Amino acid sequence: MTQYAIRRILYSIPVIFGILVVTFIMARAIPGDPCKAMLGEKASAEVCERFNREQGLDKPIPVQFGVYMKNIFSGDFGDSIRYSRPVAKILLERLPTTIELGLIALILAIMVGIPAGVIAAVRRNTAVDVGVMIAANTGVSMPVYWLGLLLAYLFALVLKDTPFWLPPSGRISAGLSATPFFEVFQWGIVEGSGIYNFLEFFANMYIFNSIISGNWEVLGDVIKHLILPAVALSTIPLAIIARMTRSSMLEVLRQDYIRTARAKGLFERFVILKHAFRNALLPVITIIGLQVGTLFAGAVLTETIFGFAGVGRMLFEAITARDFPIVQGFTVVIAVGYVAVNLLVDLSYVFIDPRIRLD
Repeated sequence: MTQYAIRRILYSIPVIFGILVVTFIMARAIPGDPCKAMLGEKASAEVCERFNREQGLDKPIPVQFGVYMKNIFSGDFGDSIRYSRPVAKILLERLPTTIELGLIALILAIMVGIPAGVIAAVRRNTAVDVGVMIAANTGVSMPVYWLGLLLAYLFALVLKDTPFWLPPSGRISAGLSATPFFEVFQWGIVEGSGIYNFLEFFANMYIFNSIISGNWEVLGDVIKHLILPAVALSTIPLAIIARMTRSSMLEVLRQDYIRTARAKGLFERFVILKHAFRNALLPVITIIGLQVGTLFAGAVLTETIFGFAGVGRMLFEAITARDFPIVQGFTVVIAVGYVAVNLLVDLSYVFIDPRIRLD
């Protein structure tokens, strides 16, 4: 397994390099001038010339790419043109928000999608099966931005005077503060140090931070703010997982060993869960890994609609402002995360099905 993992990591290097090249080119292919986007359309030619020189945008594209690659290998993503802050620092602040939202959405998609697919397969060609498939097809076809706006309108406006009201934007209500757990416990860590940045990354995951620090009021408020964006973001992955689970289960249920298990007089629940579901799980695990990319893509729209200060919203704002360092840095981190998740999915096959050997 170790050799397989190393080989997969080596195979991933050209993929990540290709993503770097494409992102670098696409960022500069966006119509518009970064100077005009940042300083306004009335910025003079002299001001823009100085701006481009300070940002290194006056150099030839190959030279810019060489500097970019050199900085990437040294762990430097550069400074944001818009905020004049290191991109790595902005990532530490924004990435936990997206990870938290994505994890909640993925858990929701798995917890609902897999049981729905199993039930649809077991109840094939019944009203339950038809209902699940109609809901799944609707979920796949429904744009995230449209569903997000619909949910916000329904739960924030239509139901505003009922117990079902939910906040339409933000991560936490005004007046509440998610104090980092290491400050609550007064660990006395020096701000700006490596351990401080490491702990701050996890503290920016408000659910984790609230549980560790025991701030249950903040925890309840954060969960309430997460419900609508998590539901909107999870809809498409949920529908795809349900459809794949149903398809995989139907294929397994036709196998001879399932008929043999039933002929032995085993309980139907035992046959479904022990024999059928476990053998149908591999394609489902694969599709779950692939949905990580869908979650990152959907986070751009979801975070923008619900006012979440995460990677997706920042990426949208950076593209609008032609902030090349943020676009490039965030895309690289997302790509590496996607490759890592799919590597973990491949390695998990051995534990799900011991017959598989990773040579």
